[in-house]
Amino acid sequence: MSTSVDLSDDGLTPAGPTAASGTADAYRGERALFDGDTGQFSLQIRQALVRLLRGPYVDGAADPKVWTAIVDHRLAIQRYLSEIFLLLSIDAERKIAMLTPADVDAPHSAPITPRKALRREETLLALRLRLLLDRHAGSGTDATISRAAAREILGEHRLPGAVDDKRLEELTDSSIARLLALRLLLPTELAHVYRVSNALAMALPFDSVEQIPAYIKALDESAANDDALGENAEDAFDLEPGADEDDDADGGPDGPDETGGPTLLDESAASEKEGR
Repeated sequence: MSTSVDLSDDGLTPAGPTAASGTADAYRGERALFDGDTGQFSLQIRQALVRLLRGPYVDGAADPKVWTAIVDHRLAIQRYLSEIFLLLSIDAERKIAMLTPADVDAPHSAPITPRKALRREETLLALRLRLLLDRHAGSGTDATISRAAAREILGEHRLPGAVDDKRLEELTDSSIARLLALRLLLPTELAHVYRVSNALAMALPFDSVEQIPAYIKALDESAANDDALGENAEDAFDLEPGADEDDDADGGPDGPDETGGPTLLDESAASEKEGR
């Protein structure tokens, strides 16, 4: 006689001995949602998993039902995600949940969805917005930024000798568009004004915001050195220059480098309709 594991708090088979193998089959039959369904999760948990896997994150303020399902069944969801080398990260204060890749030193263990590096300007803007978000913490107001303010930020970090204002305008628009695609910036009712998503704090997980100015300085110095060498400093900025070939082949993540830099969310499904 087998004894089931006590998972009564995370949406699976109730604890206690099973009278026969038919008991588990009957339980799964009650949960069946389609022909051939052999899963044990309820519809609510399955929907929460789909939302997490779709990415880039779940906002509890915008989706309270999905957020409640994730929090209530966190153990069951993490058990499932562990099978595919993913970790569930939850910021209870900001009500943000997202998936991060597990650090596994083995082939074919990269996350299902590849991650893309931010360009230098996109990274700089995201870092400055992360500082802005921290300054608004606990204020009860949303952190917002206008296109003009974003242009001013990027203007402060122009490459030495750069005077092409048209190029600055293009970089401003492309950087805003990328962060909107990642849902790190969110549109508001005002034209060219954007709300900084609370998810940015988890997407750029520095141990302390005091580390960010030094990281920004390092970006500027690196770009200046590349420019002096005649290299293109506007190419995509690789946040993990030491990524191995296996990660590249498997669509591996662009994660934090040895200096503790930021990790990026995946944007592949960020622009999908959520069907709320």
